[in-house]
Amino acid sequence: MVRSMTGFGRSEQKLDGREITVEIKSVNHRYFEFGCRVSRGYAFLEEKLKAHIQKTVARGKIDVYVSVTDCDEKQANVSVNHSLASGYVAALKELKETYGLSGDISVSDIMRFNDIFTVHKTPEDEEAVWQSVKTVLDSALESFVSMREREGEKMKEDILSRSEVILSLVARVEEKSPETVTKYRQRLEEKLREVLSGVNIDEQRILTEAAIFADKVAVAEETVRLRSHFDQMFKMFESGEVIGRKLDFILQEMNRETNTIGSKVQDAELAHTVVEIKGELEKIREQLQNIE
Repeated sequence: MVRSMTGFGRSEQKLDGREITVEIKSVNHRYFEFGCRVSRGYAFLEEKLKAHIQKTVARGKIDVYVSVTDCDEKQANVSVNHSLASGYVAALKELKETYGLSGDISVSDIMRFNDIFTVHKTPEDEEAVWQSVKTVLDSALESFVSMREREGEKMKEDILSRSEVILSLVARVEEKSPETVTKYRQRLEEKLREVLSGVNIDEQRILTEAAIFADKVAVAEETVRLRSHFDQMFKMFESGEVIGRKLDFILQEMNRETNTIGSKVQDAELAHTVVEIKGELEKIREQLQNIE
């Protein structure tokens, strides 16, 4: 299945007393690039997320957002730094005595100094958290991959359609190319008769010149290789493998053969046909930029 490198997937579930949301989105990139944002305190999930997604996604710039919210109240212990608290109380008393301030020091005054309190929460079971997050991640991945596959199928259809157009243009080049040699021979013979009026023309010389010209403008090797490249591409589409970078290489070869054909053709009509082939190849290249 051909996949696009652009996609989006989202899933939100409540599992084991936690509300978990996972969002995945991606855009084109030559390689696999991973970025992640997770809720505070859950940084341990990042490498697990990357490794798990990489089993399914080969190319693209992937951005993942994970939110984990505890729904159940978990036991927490609060400890007081008495040494620091004593220091604050002593400082407040000193201020009161030094500047003649009124009022008593209360608990509410001390509570403003939150650095004297330390909250100790029950440690998270990281493996249990990961298993819950992975369940939601797999659900988001499913919709993410489905979107990529739908877009990839559309691109494949467009590329195949343009490939058929190109192959029909190649057939036109193959058909018209021999005619170019015939026309050249006729023009050469007419020119010689005009210049050498009344003098016998060396038919062998004309045949030799025509043969040299035919060899110079022959494009059969190039069109055969070009068709071979298209056959390779069609097979890749059916392979089920990640083919984006391989297709990039094949397209370069297609362009190389087309440029060689363009340099050989001597007929204006054929030259225009080659331009049409190049135009279709460029449109295929634009589509290939987004294939995984």
